[in-house]
Parts: sequence; C-alpha cells; structure tokens
Amino acid sequence: MPSFEPLVLSSRNRKKAGEIAEILAPWQISLQSIADFPDVGEIDEDADSFLGNALKKAQGPARQLGRWVLGEDSGLAVDHLQGRPGIHSARYSGPQATDQSNNEKLQSELSGVPLERRTAGYVCTIALCDPQGELRASAQGTCRGLILDAPRGTNGFGYDPYFLVREYGRTFGELSPRVKHQISHRARAFSLLIPQLLRLRDELTATR
Repeated sequence: MPSFEPLVLSSRNRKKAGEIAEILAPWQISLQSIADFPDVGEIDEDADSFLGNALKKAQGPARQLGRWVLGEDSGLAVDHLQGRPGIHSARYSGPQATDQSNNEKLQSELSGVPLERRTAGYVCTIALCDPQGELRASAQGTCRGLILDAPRGTNGFGYDPYFLVREYGRTFGELSPRVKHQISHRARAFSLLIPQLLRLRDELTATR
C-alpha cells in the first residue's frame, strides 16, 4: 500500500491547507495540497450533508492518485436562517463567490436582526479515504458564536471577521492562530480525527 504520508488535502484553498497543516504539525503528520496535482479535476460538492461532501472530496482523488486523501467540508450554519448558508457557505453568493460577496449576502439576509438572535455555528466535517477510496476515518466539530454586523480583525478567511466567539469576546478574525487552532470547529474536528490518524499510521508502519 502507498505510504500514509504526506496526506493529501482535497482543497485548493491555500489558507485552509496552511491552517490544517499547522494543526497537524505537533503530531508530525505531514500534509500536501491537492493544488499540487493539476490533473485532479474539480469535485462537485452536490451532496446533501457536510459528511457527504467531505467523502466526495476524498474518495475520487484517493482512487485517482492512489494516495491517502483528506476531504474536509465546513461551513457556517446560522440559526435565524434555518441553517443557511450551511453546505453552500463557500459559494453562497453564486458560482463566482468571494469572501466579500458571501459576507455581503449574509449581512443582507440578517439586516435588522438583533445581535442576540444572530446565533450560529461553524461546522467542520472530515473524511479520510485510503488509496482504494474506502472511508477509514471521520470526525465532526462545531464552534458556536454570534454574527456581527461589521467585520473585526484580518486573520482567517471566509466569514471569520464576523464570527464572534463569546467566551473570548473576539472574532475569528481577531484571534491569534494559536488560540483559533485550539477552539475552532476545524480544531475540534481534528482533535477527534488525530487519534484515528495516529492509530492508522502505527498500524501501517507495523505491517511494513
């Protein structure tokens, strides 16, 4: 079986890849972006759940590359909007969406809604497929907060500058990467996934 590492992250978002690489670094788990494999086409994220999309992102590329691939799907679920943008977070404002246009649409839909009713959760779901495309590990993490009506901070990406973590009184855009990597939805999902990754790595090493 091909080497377990580096794991391939099925995302061309360099900021996301950098964030995940930093989360994995303390466990010496190396990561490579799928952007390094131009022959892998775009994945249609048309599943009806975060897990479904994460699995689609991992399964096809794993089989095509013959590598261990991480699929990650994350998004913002706003309670007042019945869970939107949810699985459509990245392209909420259309096929050519940008962080700015997505945030503008979100603010438009929340116009006039008081802060205490702007509750939301960031959700992250991860799926790991082996080179045969079989699901070998998965995890999900959530971080709750409020959606502000004006951005604060320049760190992170996506909806981060508007997402206030009440316990810290700061947005994801204001929190340092060190703190965010401990409390974010992505950090919480990986805290559940990392023991599974280490166990798989140990098992594969023992059979070589």
